[in-house]
Amino acid sequence: MIEIKHKETGKVLEKIDADSLVGADLRDMQLSGADLRSMDLTGANLEFSDLVEADLSGSILRNALLWNAHLNRANLMNADLSYARMGSQQRSRAAMLSGANLSNAKLEGADLRNCELRKANLQNANMNRADMRGADFNGSDLCHITARKALFIQTNLRETNLCHADLRDCHLNDANMVKASLHQADLSSTSEDGFTVLNLANLESADLEGANLRNVSAQDANFRNTNLRDVDLSNAVLGGAIMRRADVAGARFDNVELASVTIEFANFSEAINATIPGYKKNLR
Repeated sequence: MIEIKHKETGKVLEKIDADSLVGADLRDMQLSGADLRSMDLTGANLEFSDLVEADLSGSILRNALLWNAHLNRANLMNADLSYARMGSQQRSRAAMLSGANLSNAKLEGADLRNCELRKANLQNANMNRADMRGADFNGSDLCHITARKALFIQTNLRETNLCHADLRDCHLNDANMVKASLHQADLSSTSEDGFTVLNLANLESADLEGANLRNVSAQDANFRNTNLRDVDLSNAVLGGAIMRRADVAGARFDNVELASVTIEFANFSEAINATIPGYKKNLR
């Protein structure tokens, strides 16, 4: 018999008639504030469970099912959520993790489609190959995350902190990155002929100072009023992109075609190897 107790009061919230929680059926349980620290919940079914403010730090939730789970403000620091199923094509079935602490968590291959993770802490999390299409990270801290080959398609990353993030070979198509901080982030590739995709992404007023965007595909992306100081855009594909009033001082434009890029009122005087077509006007 396993007793799940409240992390502060010690009150027994649920009794599980089993010797282990591996693969356990914990659906629709009231586990708000539960003490589940360092528990092995591999493959457990937590669908519809209330885990608000629960302590799951150091727990193992590999391959766990968390559809419709409420994990707002839960502590998942150092938890292993590799290949966990939290997301869904239907937004109404996706887990809620707003305000959750996922720092140093393992989310490799996790399904986070359409999940709500507003103002969550994901510092140093491993999100390689995770599927985050349509997820909402508004205002979250993703500083120093590793998210190689992850899917951020149509993801809300508005005002997020992605400083020093490893986003190599990611797909960020149509992502909302308005006012996001990508200071020193790496959006290049792990292979010589690979690239990260930013097509249609909105990076208006974002801070990308010192970021690596070598070989990036950012067609029709919005860089209006964006800080691109010292960014490496060598070999980038920027057809249809908007760089109006962008700060590109020290940015590298080796082998970048700027003919179809909107660069009005941007200051290219200190850009490196930028070939500006003669008909471009209103430059600073």
